Amino acid sequence: MKEELPSFAIPSVPIAGRAGRFAVRHIYCVGRNYAEHAKEMGGDATKEPPFFFTKAADSIAPVVPPEVGHVHYPLATRNFHHELELVVAIGGRAVKISPEQANSLVFGYAVGLDMTRRDLQNDMREKKRPWDIGKSFAQAAPIAPLHPASQVGPLARGAMELDVNGTPRQRGDLADMIWDVPHMLAFLSQLYELLPGDLVFTGTPSGVGPVVPGDRLDARIAGLTPLSIVIDPPIA
Repeated sequence: MKEELPSFAIPSVPIAGRAGRFAVRHIYCVGRNYAEHAKEMGGDATKEPPFFFTKAADSIAPVVPPEVGHVHYPLATRNFHHELELVVAIGGRAVKISPEQANSLVFGYAVGLDMTRRDLQNDMREKKRPWDIGKSFAQAAPIAPLHPASQVGPLARGAMELDVNGTPRQRGDLADMIWDVPHMLAFLSQLYELLPGDLVFTGTPSGVGPVVPGDRLDARIAGLTPLSIVIDPPIA
């Protein structure tokens, strides 16, 4: 088949210790999966089932240490927030699985950031409109290399830390998740057919906040490659 326009590269994530890369098909994100973050957002997720939103695959912004990634301050916002998250990479097909089956689906884990245009998200929420505009845009999902589950997993606990310009912002532990990875994937598989290439951002601890051009973010989760980015000025 002859293409009318130049083809684009499939977004992908490096794999720690391997030459190959993980091609990204789809990105799912769970909302309010840490109780303290739910409170700072004005809710109580402990009384709700998990809910999900998505990011386009081209939101991915991979960073390989010792490189420091560069993310442009996005268009149309004055309140650009960081959210530190464990990212789960899916390596198999699943529909309506049980939590006991879920870990066999996991290819690997990575440190990620769910970058958010918070003012746009909040405005859409107040108008009862979809808030994709606040979550899905270029470079909205910086991510460090994936670590295969066969080497590190399954991950159920571990310190989570994010600093901005050397000052602590987010502190938590994977064990603080309201819905752990197996239960989260089991619930998600009732709604969607999960397939190899899918990524799942698993929620953020409290302490989210704004960043501006020039800020440096250093994100860490125990046992995984850390992620560092600098916020660049908006694209002219």
